[in-house]
Parts: sequence; structure tokens; C-alpha cells
Amino acid sequence: MAVRDGLKYAALSAEAAQAELQAFEQGAWGRRFPTVAASWRRVWDKVIPFFAFPPEVRKVIYTTNAIESVNARLRKIIKTRGHFPSDEAATKLIWLALRNITADWGRAANNWKTAMNQFAILYEDRFTKRIA
Repeated sequence: MAVRDGLKYAALSAEAAQAELQAFEQGAWGRRFPTVAASWRRVWDKVIPFFAFPPEVRKVIYTTNAIESVNARLRKIIKTRGHFPSDEAATKLIWLALRNITADWGRAANNWKTAMNQFAILYEDRFTKRIA
């Protein structure tokens, strides 16, 4: 995929992304790693709906650093604990871990304000709270 302005997956449309995927597939990296392009093609019908969103919203949607960080911290806590005597014990540990993890959050994701404004425009009825 093309790297534009330091961003991966920055195609402006589904057609442009398809062209980038084809260029990747036919290029040196695609020949070296053919399963990458094949993997993208298998799920292409699940990828293209994201192109209905403006670029700012797409960036927030596909930026996974925060999610990956949460998952890594949860895995570490669960692995350290070992086994659980009950489902309730596991649920409590995960709840406490998430409470501690989110306490560290001090700022919103990059470009969140721009994406939030786009969400407010696209989904006004679901995004804004009506005061009775």
C-alpha cells in the first residue's frame, strides 16, 4: 500500500486502494510475500466499506496502537495470575485491570477532534445527546 504523508493505507477511494494492492502484488514485496495480498483480497468486501468515511475518520478507525496496548497489558495481567477459581474472579480481575489502564489515559487519540466532528456531521442523530 502507498505511504503518503507518513500514513499507511491512505488511498483516497476503494478504486485507488485496489490499484495500490495490485501494484503491491506485482511488485517486489508482493512477489516475496504473496500471502499478504491474498489475505487482503479474501477480506476485501470487509475493507471497502471504510472508504465511505472521510480520511480523518478512517485514520482513527484503523489506528490500533491504543487497542494493542490495552490487549498487551491485559494479557500480561492474566498470564501473571495464572488460573481463576471462577468466571466471576476472572471478570473482576479484568474489570480492575481496565480501570487501572484507563486511569493512565491523559489525552485523546491523534486526530480524534477532527474525526469526532465528522462523526457528529455523519451521525448527528446518534452522536449528539438531546436534552429534554
